[in-house]
Order: sequence, then structure tokens, then C-alpha cells
Amino acid sequence: MQNRVYIKDLKNNVGKEVVIAGWVNIRRDQGKMVFFDMRDMTGLVQCVTLPSHTEAIEKAKEIRPEWVLKITGIVNKRPEKNVKKDVLNGDVELEVIGIEVLSQAKELPFDLSLEGYNLELTTELDNRALVLRQPKVQAIFKIQETIIDSFREFMKKNNFFEFQAPAITPATAEGGAEVFQVNYFDKKAYLTQSPQLYKQIVMSAFERCFSVNKVFRAEPSSTTRHLTEIVCLDAEMGFIDSWKDVRDMAEKTFRYILKQVEIKNAEHLKLLNASLPVMIEKTPTYSLTEVQQKIFEKFGRDVRGEKDTNPEDERQICEIVKEETGSDFVFIYGYPTRKKPFYVYPSKEEPEFNEGMDLLCRGVEWLSGGRRINDYNQLMEHVKIWKMDPSKIKMFLEAFKYGVPPEGGFAFGAERITMQLLGLKNIREASMFPRDMNRIDERLTDEGY
Repeated sequence: MQNRVYIKDLKNNVGKEVVIAGWVNIRRDQGKMVFFDMRDMTGLVQCVTLPSHTEAIEKAKEIRPEWVLKITGIVNKRPEKNVKKDVLNGDVELEVIGIEVLSQAKELPFDLSLEGYNLELTTELDNRALVLRQPKVQAIFKIQETIIDSFREFMKKNNFFEFQAPAITPATAEGGAEVFQVNYFDKKAYLTQSPQLYKQIVMSAFERCFSVNKVFRAEPSSTTRHLTEIVCLDAEMGFIDSWKDVRDMAEKTFRYILKQVEIKNAEHLKLLNASLPVMIEKTPTYSLTEVQQKIFEKFGRDVRGEKDTNPEDERQICEIVKEETGSDFVFIYGYPTRKKPFYVYPSKEEPEFNEGMDLLCRGVEWLSGGRRINDYNQLMEHVKIWKMDPSKIKMFLEAFKYGVPPEGGFAFGAERITMQLLGLKNIREASMFPRDMNRIDERLTDEGY
């Protein structure tokens, strides 16, 4: 649209005639004047239509929320008593001298305003196309955008090569039955659970790599923490000395992400009443055994010897670490080798435990990773122990047959991080178009959330 000025730039055009375009956010009459807020992708501005602009005010009386308009107006300073500090365009307003209606909107089925919006999640998702215009909903995805962008930025700053992993695979990366099988012409294939095997192949050629990929989990679960399709952020790196190198890179990655969210999304965090978690200078790190002992000593609950943490363990160890160190984050390492995928590296000192690790924050796992097996013979031994078919992962095994350095990596889900960062009650709030057992855009059942 020629000569269009974005709303965020109106402050630079005081006293000038400009053209803006966007949606009517709200309209209100005040005496003989008509006020309405206009929004575009950059922000909001108050528009005022005076009786002296006869044609404009007649059109202004007709408009309703979500009508799409092209407005010609003069940018004026607001009277001092009407200035709204710390608000975009809080010190200017647009005097409307011309209105062109680009598209009319039907009457809204519910209130989309910042103050009046209050929908049940099921209703929100049933009306997703409209609800995406609501400021708080938009704030969630603006923050998610920063999480993904800053992950990519940090990876590139540290010489990681970006690639896109395939979504259709001949075998599963992690084993198990929780995969979606698809008909692939006259053969069977699977939707990928993880780009894990592919990122290890790419690492063997490019040394450091990362991907931002859709992955699919056929978990028969309707909990507040599970989706069948998520965005997974994966990284893999060669020439490491131990799993601690992977831990340190993961910590630096999250430190960068949190800083970027703090800088770029301050207004969105404020709108959502969300506070960022605390990451101290060095994130505490404990073995699974140490975590279980701490839980026993603090709460008297004996989970010593268990093969993994459960949700209550995760909540309690985060509470303990927060109290002892001030950190909202904690790394846990040293899980039983047979409880993790075949490619995770067993500890040389205690082979029954591996060099995998998880990053927990605010009582929930945020990230998983660790060192991988890089020796071909050791990999083949694990393939046998895990009862895997080597022909199904032939390409993966081939890479390791021809020399791979000590390596490791990590991964986390964009929706899980967004949910936990913002304190959302349901992961579906952090997915723009959530897929689960009960929904693919439209509801598949009558169940709510």
C-alpha cells in the first residue's frame, strides 16, 4: 500500500498528514466526536474524528470492531492531561480526515478486548482463527518467536550449521511404539519422533549442526503437557571432552534465549504478568543419586534407587535448589543406561549409568541431552542389546563406520518452553494450532480441556 505509515512510526510524523491501515480495535462515541483505536502489526493508536470532517465522521459512526480500514489523518500531540506514559503512542493521536473501508466484519461472537477477554480453552481453540487477534494470545506467540529466533541466532554465533531433517523416516530414533505409522506407497514408514539420528549424521560431516523441526509423538495422552505435534529445537556438536561440554553449551544457549526475551518482549511479559526464571552464574548440577538423596533428606520421601525422576521429584528438587542457591534451573545427570536410547554414552567408570542429562526449571524438565556413542563397534553392540534392526538405521550406522569424533547434543520443545516460561496452565495455549488426541483444528471428540 503506497505511502502507508506503520502505527509504531507515527511518533516520528507529528504535524504531518499520513495514511495508516489496519483493524478497528474498539470504537466509542463521546459527544459529537467519534473515537476508535486502530491496530496494525506494529501497535495501536487512538483515532479521533471531529464533526468538522463531515464525511469522515459519518463513516466513523458506522464502523465496528475488526473492520479493516485505510485512514488518512493528521498526527497530533495529545493534551498533556491525556498523555499515557509507557504506552506506544501514548503521547500522540490521529485526527481522522478520511476513512476508506477495505473490509467489513460480522458482529464478534465474544469480547476480544484486553479487559473483556475471558474464554475457556476449548472455546478459544474452537475459534482459533479469530482469537489469534487478541493481544494476550499474540503476546504468547511473539515470545515463542523470540525463543526460536534466539536459539537460531546463538547456534549460528557458535558455528552450528542449520539443516532440515525429514519428517518421514523408515525407523524410529528412540524405539518404542508411540509413533505414527503412515502408508508410503506400498510400504510402511513413520512420522519422525525426533531428528536425532539425522542430526548425528549431519554432525559427522559438518561437526556442529542444529535444526528447528516438527516432530510427532503418538502418545495416547490428553494431559496438559502433551501434544502429538511439536516444534523441536535440536543441536549436536563434535569434538567434546565429556557430557559437561554439552551441558555448558545448553546452559549458554538458554542464557542467551532468556536475555533476548527480556530485551525484545518486555511489553509482552508485562501484558501476561510473567516473570523470567533466574539463571545464576553457574547452574547447579547433580547426579540422579544425589537428587534422590536430597529429596529424602528434605522431604523424607524415599525414591533412592528409582530409575528416573517422576513429576513430584522434579518439583521437589527444583524447590530445594531454589532455596539453597537461588537458581530456578538445575541439571540432573547419570540415569540408568538401559532407560535411555541406544545411542547415549555409558559412563566409563559406571557403565550401568549413562552420560545423559536433563535441565529442569520450575519443577519441569525443559531440555534433554548428553554425550552420544561415537564408536561404531560399541553402537552395534547397543543395537543388539536394544533389539533394534540395523537395516532400518543403515544410513545412521554407516556414518559411524567411517570415523566420528566424540560428540553430543541436546533438544527441547518450543511449546513446552513457552508454557513454562509464561506459567501457562495448558501446553495447548502455547501451540498456535495444537494437535492432540482430541483435535486437528476441529474437535475430534466432545471432550474439553
